[in-house]
Amino acid sequence: VQVVESGGGLAQPGGSLRLSCAASGLTATDYAISWVRQGPGKGLEWVSGIYSDGRGPRYADSVKGRFTISIDNANNTVYLQMNDLKFEDTALYKCSITLNYLNYYGKGTAVTVSS
Repeated sequence: VQVVESGGGLAQPGGSLRLSCAASGLTATDYAISWVRQGPGKGLEWVSGIYSDGRGPRYADSVKGRFTISIDNANNTVYLQMNDLKFEDTALYKCSITLNYLNYYGKGTAVTVSS
């Protein structure tokens, strides 16, 4: 399984970015996807998750109401729409695919929120 994130970059506070997570090599159609992030000097934080059939989108309290996770099954791509960005959203964002009890991560995409 290969996981590739994209869409990160520089945004101003209050701005928006959309992250993408493209998965390939999947051997099943039933899997879970999570977005996690690690800010400078911080530990790993779970951000959002969804199942491959679109069930159960859920969010960390820190992003609830601002971020939206969605999945495009035709392209095996998961999106994280991030609105109303805050300085504390600055982090390396990684996508995780959980398939058959194994976790697969990409290299991540960096998001910097700065004025």
